[in-house]
Amino acid sequence: QVQLVESGGGLVQAGESLRLSCAASGRTLSSSTMGWFRQAPGKEREFVSAISWSGGKLGYADSVKGRFTISRGNARNTVYLQMNSLNPEDTAVYYCAVGGWYYSESAAQYAYWGQGTQVTVSS
Repeated sequence: QVQLVESGGGLVQAGESLRLSCAASGRTLSSSTMGWFRQAPGKEREFVSAISWSGGKLGYADSVKGRFTISRGNARNTVYLQMNSLNPEDTAVYYCAVGGWYYSESAAQYAYWGQGTQVTVSS
């Protein structure tokens, strides 16, 4: 089993930044893709960003490209999401997830999920 704990969410004003962290435990994740997804009220969960096990492949949703940056810790069991130039449309619960060794942006390919952290951006 894998346990994921997200942190770093909060309430900010438009234009400000937040850094989300996700710490995974339970087994070695050095060969797993890790990703961030989000779900806004009344909307379906959507892909935000993912990083391959090696860190060599990164992906971003068009809506966050150029503003968000994903990275992994040296131990590869942590993943971060630096979010800059936040806007009210970024308001959502952000979830960290662990996938397989192959890179994917589909939520269906991620087996383990955290509880989520709330990000609220006021205008």
